[in-house]
Amino acid sequence: MNKPTNETTEKLTTWAINKIKTMYPEDVALLVAVHGHNVDGDGHGECFDYFVPATEKGNELAQTFIIGDVGHDLYPRSWERTERTAALDDWATLCLGDGEILYSRTKEDEKRFYVLQKKLTENLMDKTFVYKKALENLDVAMGLYRTMMFEEKLYQVRMAAAYICDYLSIAVMHLNGTYIRSFGESQISQLQVLSLLPDSFVAYYEAVIHAQSVDELKNLSHLIIRTARRFIATQTPEKTDSVETPNFQDLAGWYEEGSLAWRRIRFYCKTKNVRMAFDNACRLQNELSIIQEEFVLKELDLVGVFNAEDLNPLLQRASELEKYIIYEIEAHGVDIRHYDTLEDFLAQNE
Repeated sequence: MNKPTNETTEKLTTWAINKIKTMYPEDVALLVAVHGHNVDGDGHGECFDYFVPATEKGNELAQTFIIGDVGHDLYPRSWERTERTAALDDWATLCLGDGEILYSRTKEDEKRFYVLQKKLTENLMDKTFVYKKALENLDVAMGLYRTMMFEEKLYQVRMAAAYICDYLSIAVMHLNGTYIRSFGESQISQLQVLSLLPDSFVAYYEAVIHAQSVDELKNLSHLIIRTARRFIATQTPEKTDSVETPNFQDLAGWYEEGSLAWRRIRFYCKTKNVRMAFDNACRLQNELSIIQEEFVLKELDLVGVFNAEDLNPLLQRASELEKYIIYEIEAHGVDIRHYDTLEDFLAQNE
């Protein structure tokens, strides 16, 4: 079948605008076109892509149809969704970023749209903001990977691998201050022109496309997540002077309450109770990971040395970390409430 001409695109735009003016003059705020949807110049998205309803009745404008062999979808995109798009919480960022107003109910509606476009640009330029969004997309990709590891069917694993690449690509693009600009051009092509890329990211993505087995796809998904994680870690925003200084009195309170954890680990290591030593060390590791970030401490690796055949390395590492935390507390001018005997406690707390 013949693909639509520019004249067809113009006529469809005119049709949609006339329909709004005659049937929904107070119910539709905007009609928007988006470049980047069309395939081989078929005009999809350029005659119109979506409308922004102003009332519930405005949603009645929505319809789908096929002309020749080209499908068209005149769908509603609410102001709320458009705001989420500006906040990089909607996958189709180009619907706002590359949106072109074809019709507006009022100048105020136009202004609201342009304000959101400006907000999108500002968010993409905000290093702290895009870093946070990159972490969110990485988290989704890792969740997909965890589920993928229990899949055995090739089509399910291939689909998961594709979405992993997709979410990671979005993360990388955001960290470059941009987004997927065209659905008619491969993501790899759009990634290749970026100034910042994870090592071997494009090569792994290309390999996913050509992979023919479940094991190969799982391995490649692991590799592309790993390189993306390392890259995202290098993009951590610098802390500014406005960041609140940690209150080490809180760390002292945490240690006073949690010191029992070290006592338990010492006891179970010395009595060679491997199971209890393991359980308590892993619980303490979780706490250590939290305070490491909250108080900007050095890496607190406790269970990395765990060995069920020899608990001495765990005992030694636990002692080293406890001394380090005590040092940090006291170095910040905070006293730990420690008493040698019950009598000492009672004498000082009458």
